[in-house]
Amino acid sequence: MTRTPAHRAEPGTGSRHLVLLFVGLMLSMLLAALNQTVLSTALPTIVGELNGVDEMLWVITAYILASTIMMPVYGKLGDLMGRKPLLLGAILVFMAGSVVGALAGTIEVLITARAIQGLGGGGLIILSQAAIADVVPARERGKYMGVMGGVFAVSSVAGPLLGGFFTEGPGWRWVFWINIPLGLLALAGAVLFLKLPRHSGRPRLDVGGMVLLAVATTCLVLFATWGGGKYAWTDPVILGLIAGTLVSAAAFVAVERRTAEPIIPMHLFRERNFVLTTLAGLLTGVAMFGALGYLPTYLQMVFGVDATTSGLLMVPMMGTLLVTSVLAGQAVSRTGRYKWLPVAGSVIVAAAMGLLSTLTPEQEVWHVCLYIAVLGLGLGLSMQLLVLIVQNTFPLRQVGTATAANNFFRQIGATLGSGVVGSVFASRLAELMAARLPAAALEGGAGEANSLTPAVVASLPEALRNPVVSSYNDALTPIYLWILPLGLLAAAVLCFVVEKPLATTIETDAEPPTDAAPEAPSEDRPDGTGAGPENPRTGHGDRAGTDPRRGPHREPHGDPADLEPAAATR
Repeated sequence: MTRTPAHRAEPGTGSRHLVLLFVGLMLSMLLAALNQTVLSTALPTIVGELNGVDEMLWVITAYILASTIMMPVYGKLGDLMGRKPLLLGAILVFMAGSVVGALAGTIEVLITARAIQGLGGGGLIILSQAAIADVVPARERGKYMGVMGGVFAVSSVAGPLLGGFFTEGPGWRWVFWINIPLGLLALAGAVLFLKLPRHSGRPRLDVGGMVLLAVATTCLVLFATWGGGKYAWTDPVILGLIAGTLVSAAAFVAVERRTAEPIIPMHLFRERNFVLTTLAGLLTGVAMFGALGYLPTYLQMVFGVDATTSGLLMVPMMGTLLVTSVLAGQAVSRTGRYKWLPVAGSVIVAAAMGLLSTLTPEQEVWHVCLYIAVLGLGLGLSMQLLVLIVQNTFPLRQVGTATAANNFFRQIGATLGSGVVGSVFASRLAELMAARLPAAALEGGAGEANSLTPAVVASLPEALRNPVVSSYNDALTPIYLWILPLGLLAAAVLCFVVEKPLATTIETDAEPPTDAAPEAPSEDRPDGTGAGPENPRTGHGDRAGTDPRRGPHREPHGDPADLEPAAATR
């Protein structure tokens, strides 16, 4: 293998190119991040008009499930064949799903559209995060990752605001149509600005691993979503899904241990920091999506605000998430210390869950704003730094795969969070409304309970509106208290992270490596000396001299001009 020397990251070198590249990546991330939030305020109206309130959670879960399955695929292929062509393809698929969603006439078509969007959306964030690692060393990457966290903060408010504006103005279908001009802008940015390393050769696809991963993930999500709600926990359907999850997961591990290019290499799990941050990310995903997925619906139904106002009420969370994410990234780049920031962030997330569980219809709206501001504070201190820790653990040629694997498990948490919370919320809501509201009351006044929209609830007589409002409140707020321990567990796990020095240089390979057995020495170097055996823990050949924990360093032999004092890299 031909290896180019590691190089220093000079702050001023190629700064214009770096800014343009970063703009291109930000456009792609914005497209994906907005999609995750723009539906939140429009969703009550959408499912009401399509007569699908009981299927509301699938509108959210379908996207998360599809994007979760695709994340490791995009990550691995990005390492093997380059990230730019994959990013362009992901944007196009995402736009196609948006067109289907805009034209949807039934709830089933809408759910299908969301799944298509997820097939493309799974690559937008992963490829953007990994592309930054291609050009920025870990020590300087913190401030860039902080700004990327700010994209999620902005989208968390801009999305609900746009959703509310479209719902009350030109119609909810514009929630999907808006993705077309945004997608074209992201395409232009990717084509014009993204100058990333290219990879030669034909990648070997891990088809068996992809299929088994999709089966295991789908069975897990269906089991978590349907269990205790649509089906009893002892129902044969649920038991079959549990068995399908376990069998396909075991088969997936067996395939990944033997395939040449596994989409989730098993050696990743030998790294302590990867395991700990991945587990913490999964727990944070459950808490974040479980809390935020149904909060705009709660605000509209319980506090009687319109869709636009419910979006505005998310501004405090955006503000704290944006500020803390950027400041945390800058602090990491300046000091090189990062361990305790996500620990503190996880504790704050847990505190926010406790506060949200105390909400009642009688409280002032500013209480909600304060509580979600606390949530934003915790998320801003943790989300992007967990990705940075993972990327600093592995060499550049594995960054895409490792980043995707970490995000895959975080999205598993998001899927479980939205699925389980949605299932529990829906079942509790149905029980409470059946107990508190006469069955014929809604039928005679405003249509079936399954077609309730915020406007319908607002038009109900007080004798009917109060039971509906109290049912929505009592169905959701206790769930936040159940989520609280997850934040504390994430904090406890992160206490055991080993704070390894952040890499200050970038090393690139002329061609992508594989996870297969090392090739014969004569095929590795023209002189036939070979690269030495591959270290199964790091995936490196011994001669390369690259410690994935500490970043690349020079070989002891070679041109003295290539050797720099250690101090010069900091």
